Amino acid sequence: MSKVAFITGATSGFGRATARRFAEAGWALVLSGRRLERLEELKAELQDKVPVHIAALDVRDAAAVKALVDGLQAPFDRIDVLVNNAGLALAPEAAQKVALEDWHTMIDTNVTGLVNVTHAVLPKLLEIGKGTSIINIGSVAGEWPYPGGHVYGASKAFVKQFSFNLRCDLVSTGVRVTDIAPGMAETEFTLVRTKGNQAASDALYGSTTPLTAEDIAEQIFYVATLPDHININRLEIMPSRQAWSPFAIDRD
Repeated sequence: MSKVAFITGATSGFGRATARRFAEAGWALVLSGRRLERLEELKAELQDKVPVHIAALDVRDAAAVKALVDGLQAPFDRIDVLVNNAGLALAPEAAQKVALEDWHTMIDTNVTGLVNVTHAVLPKLLEIGKGTSIINIGSVAGEWPYPGGHVYGASKAFVKQFSFNLRCDLVSTGVRVTDIAPGMAETEFTLVRTKGNQAASDALYGSTTPLTAEDIAEQIFYVATLPDHININRLEIMPSRQAWSPFAIDRD
C-alpha cells in the first residue's frame, strides 16, 4: 500500500515541487489549492506514476476543509504526512501604510488556514501513529524581524510555536511535527506579495543565488522519511549567500 501525502498550496512553489518529489518516491497524493486548472495540470503530470486526488480548496473555509478530509476514499484516506504549505505574504511596505484587509488575509490564511487543516487531518494521522508527520512551512521571518514583515512575520512565528506545542501534545502518539523555515527562495512568493510586480521579484532574486522550490521539497521529503524515532523540531534553511543584517539605528 502506498503511503499518502496531503499537501496544501500545491499549485505552485514549494507545494508543487513537493508533490513531484513525493511522486518520484511512489507516494499517493492528496493535493489542494485555490487554482483548479493548475491542480488538473499537476494531476495530469503525475497520475501515471502514483494515485492523485485533487481538490480546489480555500484553507480559510473550515467547513470545506473538513468536508474534503472526511470525504476521502481509499487509497487517500490513510494519511501518513501532512504538508501545511498554503500561505502567503502581502504588503511589504511599512505597517503604517498597509491596508487592514491585507493583514486579515495573511492571518486568515497563514494562521486560521493552518489550524483548520491540521485539526481536520490530525485524526487520520493518529489512526496510523508511529512514523506519521505534520510538516508546517514557516519562514525565517518567524524568527528574525525585518522592515515590512509586520503580520507576515508574526504569522510565521505562530507557525513555529504551534508546531512546538503540537509536539508536546503528540509526544506519545508517534506523530511527528516539524517547522521548516526557509529563507530567500525564488518562487511566485514575491509576485504574490507585490501583487504582480515582476520588477520587484527580479530585483530581489537577481545577482545572487536563492533557494529553489526543489531545494525545500527535498528537505520536506527528508524530514518525512526519517526513521520513525527521529523528529526534527525546526529546520531553518537559508541560501549560503543570505545572512542577518546589523540592527537598524535611527539617527538625527
